[in-house]
Amino acid sequence: MRAMSASETPDTPVRQAARRARAAAADLAPAPRTTRDRALLAIADALTARTPEIVAANADDVAAARAAGTAESVVDRLTLTPERVAAIASDVRDVVALPDPVGQVQRGSTLPNGLELRQVRVPLGVVGIIYEARPNVTVDAAALCLKSGNAVLLRGSSSAHASNSALVAVARDAVAEAGLPADVVQLVPGESRESVTELMRARGLVDVLIPRGGASLIRTVVEQSTVPVIETGTGNCHVYVDEHADLDTALAILVNSKAQRPSVCNAAETVLVHAGIADAFLPRALEALAEAGVTVHGDAAWRTAAEAAGLTVAPATDEDWASEYLSYDIAAAVVPSLDAAVEHIRAWSSGHTEAIVTADTAAARRFTTLVDSAAVMVNASTRFTDGAQFGFGAEIGISTQKLHARGPMGLPELTSTKYVVTGDGHVRG
Repeated sequence: MRAMSASETPDTPVRQAARRARAAAADLAPAPRTTRDRALLAIADALTARTPEIVAANADDVAAARAAGTAESVVDRLTLTPERVAAIASDVRDVVALPDPVGQVQRGSTLPNGLELRQVRVPLGVVGIIYEARPNVTVDAAALCLKSGNAVLLRGSSSAHASNSALVAVARDAVAEAGLPADVVQLVPGESRESVTELMRARGLVDVLIPRGGASLIRTVVEQSTVPVIETGTGNCHVYVDEHADLDTALAILVNSKAQRPSVCNAAETVLVHAGIADAFLPRALEALAEAGVTVHGDAAWRTAAEAAGLTVAPATDEDWASEYLSYDIAAAVVPSLDAAVEHIRAWSSGHTEAIVTADTAAARRFTTLVDSAAVMVNASTRFTDGAQFGFGAEIGISTQKLHARGPMGLPELTSTKYVVTGDGHVRG
């Protein structure tokens, strides 16, 4: 069968939305910061004014989720209350205060031939966001894209469709009232998987896709999209307790990394302990993790220590080493050296965040040099890998890839650059 050419691609509602977004992006790109900030403030005010409408729409999604037997933890992430809508509006106002990346000069010089060269930040253009569950992402993504001069196509999960529809309607009305094209913010038409596939195949209309969600969603987008993808990563994060670690410091960092909020991508999923400190550390770690409600999946050394302490540790398997639990579970092993810890991390890490706890500067330096992840912590919790914690103000996600953006993605990561070259009648000989 003959392959369909680009010119024969069906003109679906998704492609029509993408074309509208592309036209709107062209109008948005030259808009000054004052105009974009005015639109963001209008969105924040509209969220506040139209809270009852948003909460009512969300109630339909919540009722449908409960009727489908959805876990209460997921229902909680889905739920919008007046207080949560107020917090979302406050977050939008915070974005207004962030520095504007558009137009920033990254480097510049006058070449020997007199040409003036500048590399400046410019919007990516049309950004597609594919995400799950949390309707607050709808507004967060729209605000960050608008601030950085990008049009955005939002494809949330069907479970939040009513909520997302209401939020996007509020944002579009506010943007239009501020004098910008409403189509800079759009909800991707349709709730079927086909609409997601069409968005992933809209190369030439959509400049980049950013998936936010579980490993399955991210893998699907990365493997099936013809549109360039910025891979926001799953977090199989590690804490390595070095033989020179202070035990109290190590315990505090381990428990915080795992249990402070276990359902997020920067929570630790594996702890590795140097054999030279294991006898002293494992009994205390087992007790602290048990008090925090954490189930340990350990190697033989951890199981032996647990038996001596009257505790139970599940046997660790390759599945445990590979797992992003997102729960009160942690894999645990004793390693003979720092290099062995690095070898384990290289084998199993998702490239998100790894931490070393040590009082030895040389060990810390070697660990940070050898570990190839988006963030490497020294004597600090993995939970700090976060745009707000890094001082970026907000993030669109945490990238675990190496091209264009890596780590927490703030406003600068939602831009590209172009070169502006100014001459005085220059011609090349």
